[in-house]
Amino acid sequence: MLINMSVNQDVHHQAFYLTRELFHESYKHKAKVIWFTGLSGSGKSSLANEVSKLLFEHAIKVFVLDGDNTRLGLNKDLGFSLSDRKENIRRVAEVAKLFVDSGTVVLTSFISPIEEERMMAKQIIGKENFIEVFVDCSLERCEKRDVKGLYAKARAGEIKNFTGIDSPYEKPSNPDITVNTVDQTITECSQIIFNAIKPQLNE
Repeated sequence: MLINMSVNQDVHHQAFYLTRELFHESYKHKAKVIWFTGLSGSGKSSLANEVSKLLFEHAIKVFVLDGDNTRLGLNKDLGFSLSDRKENIRRVAEVAKLFVDSGTVVLTSFISPIEEERMMAKQIIGKENFIEVFVDCSLERCEKRDVKGLYAKARAGEIKNFTGIDSPYEKPSNPDITVNTVDQTITECSQIIFNAIKPQLNE
């Protein structure tokens, strides 16, 4: 008989000697999740990569969780239906929370198009550890970039449930940081983000 572990009362949280506070003291910085959200092609992954470099150069323990990379492993069993996308975000949030517990600053690059699901991630991770970055870029500009050729496939009907085409993207109502990759370069946006989060890591 299979046991549903989500409601199994025999499962309890295990406490360990090494805590987030001890890691903070050792690494000389706090751990946070920097959650990048925006349309495909807006520049999320490029920004996460550049910001991770800046943090690393300042001796910050950092790791990037990227949408494509997690779908090659952790989430390769998920499709792109609304329910699968929600589960994708839930799993990523749980993994990000574990990284935070290890004292690591996590940069997550996911379209995460639904406001409710981003709020779910924030709740899982803890609002005090969650910094939402809205990568603002028009659909028109994202389509012109179309680095992966995904918009063309979506327009041709080869990809279903594609965000911005036949699936909605809900802009964040109150993001912590907003950058515009139409009017600013990746380098400029990366510096804006770094300047905004660095003080929060040293509070």
